Parts: sequence; structure tokens; C-alpha cells
Amino acid sequence: MTKSEGQSPREDYDPFGGDGNTAVVREEADEENDEARMTNDERMTKHDAREAPECDEAFWTDAKVSIVREEPDAKRVFDLEERTARFGEAVVDFAKTIPQDAVTNRVISQLVGAATSVGANYVEADDAISKKEFLKNIGTCRKEARETKHFLRMAVRAVPELKPRARKLWMEAKELHLIFSKIWRSGRGMTKHE
Repeated sequence: MTKSEGQSPREDYDPFGGDGNTAVVREEADEENDEARMTNDERMTKHDAREAPECDEAFWTDAKVSIVREEPDAKRVFDLEERTARFGEAVVDFAKTIPQDAVTNRVISQLVGAATSVGANYVEADDAISKKEFLKNIGTCRKEARETKHFLRMAVRAVPELKPRARKLWMEAKELHLIFSKIWRSGRGMTKHE
């Protein structure tokens, strides 16, 4: 489940666009937009009263809802172990740029802990010996990715000039959350029918 068949090696893929500046923003609606479908799936996992995606999106886009897509040069490889490791590394590098003070010290430690935990829990899930253990670890990945989104938002609140770089990380955390949510829901569905 870690690699799709027939795709190029992992070195060709950088989830943050090489230098971290290669995101393309499109304003038009797209009916075949995977992100929109995944967002609908995400809404199904939470109670409607808790869900406020418009507010969350508005924070990052200054009330202008945009669709952000990567346009990689090479075919994208879906190796979650490598992707989560690179995500953790990118968050660690980002955390080093946050000025340290009484407010940000706690945010930095929580952010780094949550972001690096996504990959660690995925590795544990990949090595799980039972379906129950696998689903427990995937559920933890899901929670940690969501928590990372929260602490990225808090970091931007504390240091607003970090917003452009934090947004790219937030989008990756959102994608990881959606991926792990889908794996978790699919696994739960299979367990109920067994």
C-alpha cells in the first residue's frame, strides 16, 4: 500500500515544490477536483456543528477561497512513508525559523511533536501485525495531521509574516489528514463486514 505500481522513484517527488515556492493558485471551479471530493469525505467524519471549513479556509486565504494544486515535473509517487518523513522534516525546518519567545516556544514544541508523529505512527501502522493495531495507528496519524494544521495556524497567529510558508505546510497537513481519514474509514468498513 505504500507505492503505486509503475511509478518513478521517490527522489523525483518533493511535496513542497522543490524550493517551496511552486504552488499554482487557480480561482476557477473544477468539477473533477479531487480536493473538493476529499473535503466532502472529510465532512462526513465530523459532526456538522463542529465543522467550520469555510472559517478555516478563510483564515488562510483572507476570505478568498482558492484551489491550490501542485504541478510536479515528474509523475507523483504515492509512498506515504517517504511523504510523511519529508513533511516532518519540512515542519522541523519551518519551526527553526520561528522566533522564540514565551508564546512561540510552546507552539513550536507542539507543532514539531504533532508533525513528526504523523510519520512515526504511519511507520508503526505499516508494521502492524493486526487489523486493529493498523487502524489504531492510522487513526493516530489522522489526529496528528489535524493537530499539525491547528498548530500551524497558531504559529501564524503568533508570527504573521510566516503565513506564506505555513500555508504550504498546512495544505500538505490537510492532504495527509484526508488521506489517513480515507484509509481509516475504508479499514473500518472492511472490519465491520468481516
